[in-house]
Amino acid sequence: MKLIKWLATAATLTAFGLSSAMAADKAKQDEVLKAAQTSLNDFYKADPKIKGEVEKAPGYAVFTTYGVSFLLGGAGGKGVAHDNATKKNTFMDMALASAGLQIGAAQTRYLFIFKDKAQMQQFIDKGWEASANIAAGGGTGKQSEGGSMGSFTGGKFYQLTKTGLEVGAAAQGTKVWKDKDLN
Repeated sequence: MKLIKWLATAATLTAFGLSSAMAADKAKQDEVLKAAQTSLNDFYKADPKIKGEVEKAPGYAVFTTYGVSFLLGGAGGKGVAHDNATKKNTFMDMALASAGLQIGAAQTRYLFIFKDKAQMQQFIDKGWEASANIAAGGGTGKQSEGGSMGSFTGGKFYQLTKTGLEVGAAAQGTKVWKDKDLN
């Protein structure tokens, strides 16, 4: 009888712990989705053509990073890749490291617009790496400045500095991968 009570108590505590963990993950997912929508709105405000590109694309990914640099730099953040056809979200992480003539501290947003479904799936499944950067940007939190546009194998990407200031020329490495905790 004591064994049955003990097992029932253990099962109840385990279920409570799992539901609490799931609720925490859901809250983190909601936070990432809210930041992604805010970022999209800022990109649309900076260049209204981007909204049409996002809507026509098979999918997109949005990230917000926070970083600092003084000769050596680093940044990291979270984001989401969104499949426009299935409406499925894949939560992802982003890390950047740099070295060069640079100084700054900034919150930066990135938008990747995929040219086809296969490239989007490769971005999600295998991650993404890139290097080389020359940038200048600044923002007050209300007005973003220093946006840039480029291309990568899978499509286009846009960058927008939300808050802070960054300036310089540096070799930069960027890595994107699935967030195992939120998927």
